[in-house]
Amino acid sequence: MGSVPHRPVKGGPFATTDVEHLLRAEAPHVLGALVRRFGRFDIAEDAVQEALLAAHRTWSAEGVPERPRGWLIRIGYRRMVDQLRSEQARRRREQEAGLAELAMREPARQAGSAGEADDGLTLLLLCCHPALTPASQVALTLRAVGGLTTAEIAHAFGHTEAALATRISRAKQRLARAGARFTAPTADDRKRRVAAVMRVLYLIFNEGYTASAGEELARVDLTDEAVRLTRMLGDSVPDDAEVTGLLALMLLTGSRHAARSSDDGGLVPLDEQDRTRWNRDLIREGTRLIDGVWSRRETGPYQLQAAIAALHAAAATPEGTDWPQIAMLYLWLERLTPTAPVRLSRVVAVAQAYGPARGTALLDDLNRRHGLDQDPLTRQRERAVRAHLLRMTGDAAGATALYREAATLTANQVERRYLLGEADRLT
Repeated sequence: MGSVPHRPVKGGPFATTDVEHLLRAEAPHVLGALVRRFGRFDIAEDAVQEALLAAHRTWSAEGVPERPRGWLIRIGYRRMVDQLRSEQARRRREQEAGLAELAMREPARQAGSAGEADDGLTLLLLCCHPALTPASQVALTLRAVGGLTTAEIAHAFGHTEAALATRISRAKQRLARAGARFTAPTADDRKRRVAAVMRVLYLIFNEGYTASAGEELARVDLTDEAVRLTRMLGDSVPDDAEVTGLLALMLLTGSRHAARSSDDGGLVPLDEQDRTRWNRDLIREGTRLIDGVWSRRETGPYQLQAAIAALHAAAATPEGTDWPQIAMLYLWLERLTPTAPVRLSRVVAVAQAYGPARGTALLDDLNRRHGLDQDPLTRQRERAVRAHLLRMTGDAAGATALYREAATLTANQVERRYLLGEADRLT
């Protein structure tokens, strides 16, 4: 390692933030190269993590090498060889030993660049394999492709590090049992598998935008990672309008981050946000992206959500929001993805566009047909929406009671304080 030429890190040898960003960007390419070479995702991921730790220590002190990806692949390769030799001595699996020996007999053989095989997309598809549960897909994607540590992922989702490590380990074992391989999907399978990746990235972004539990409203590290991975996915499938729509949705929604919290960390609702604090660069990029795919024949749910976010971003004031158009888009979205969050968002849009009576009638109908007020997964949001409708009609007492009830049903302490604050303001 000492003979490899290094270039200074921007800001000096201890600019660890620059090193961390570089490592996170290179991790999936290095992992893809090792898996493609050895055919073992389970231990390759561990080898990459060791290579990243070694790079962080070395590069922070000595600077980044001229070819950082090659440096990481070389270190990961050595870790892989050590692990495979140990495993072969212990378990003597002939098939795996043959594969390992082939790689070890040809140390000069190149792992190949990302251009030879779309490693980023293939790795995302592997982490989102249908044999895994959604929770395991999210954890494995953040660990293997996102480069987050097990501790970071556990903290983000409110799990213990040991429990999260067990989940990741079981996910790898399940992939092995399912016969998952590091190969590009067939044309028939590609669309379905890309859709699974988008769902995982959407889950990661949503968890980062409003944390499901804890003392923080948002986890910017998760939203940033979701955006980065969606850009990677978009580079792999540039003609996929839904991937473009998902990226536009993330950018437009994320543009409001700085205005969502008060100085004391409290939640600021959309209609009270200081819109001068919205990130105009993200809004311009997100709007350009959704405008570029909106005219195509097929429009999917991510494009619709991005179009709704673009309408919010285009309004200089809350009063200038095109709520009738938003209500129409939510109706369209509900037909494609009839989920509780979409239905409740449509209720709010209808109330803003046509008055609280119309919104209340719609909510009552949805409750009768879908039981939103009875389902433990949707009751908290339903109570909050109904409280909002009652406040619009002037029923302060009814709204106060529902705000307090909704506050008891959320595990996010910032959201809880906001709901109790709304109740206090009404009384």
